[in-house]
Amino acid sequence: MGLLDILLGRTRPVAPDLDRLFALPSAAVTLQAAAGFTATGDGAVCFATVEGAAFEQTHREVRALLDADSDRTGPPVELRRDGYGYSWLVSRRSPDRLPQLVGDLHAVNTSLEANGFGPQLLCSLAGFRDDTGRKLALVYLYKRGTYYPFGPLPGGAGRRDSALELQVRAVLGDDLRIEPDLGRWFPVWGAPGL
Repeated sequence: MGLLDILLGRTRPVAPDLDRLFALPSAAVTLQAAAGFTATGDGAVCFATVEGAAFEQTHREVRALLDADSDRTGPPVELRRDGYGYSWLVSRRSPDRLPQLVGDLHAVNTSLEANGFGPQLLCSLAGFRDDTGRKLALVYLYKRGTYYPFGPLPGGAGRRDSALELQVRAVLGDDLRIEPDLGRWFPVWGAPGL
């Protein structure tokens, strides 16, 4: 970083640290004890939609890698596109298999990154639910290396539970690197499992 960058207030982007995904299982224990949310077994990796043979080859490699594990509640990896033009690689596990789900998310991210699709990666998320049916996602921002909670309101039609999100931030502050800039807590409407 040069003097001009310092004077203009530019900062270096945080390098992605995919190993931070492995903090989710221990954070899930804290989340359950403090707020009553348990894992749903749904997780996804979101990226800017990519077309072409190189992506199709990477998608086949990811499917083959995850297909080797038969402990699933659905297909190994399902590709979905949302109404906002983003793609989601979705993995489903039994709710008590969060560490394996995190391994899936890590493998998908690593494969996409290794095949040159790192700049298209946006976020990864794992879904949670409480006994009353409230939904929550813990979202990992790939380019920031941080997490934030996203809590859509039931039938909310584009509304989110900000109070729940702030509560979860306080609960998980010691377990996860929480994104300090609330302006970067983007809603992930249409995310699989939410």
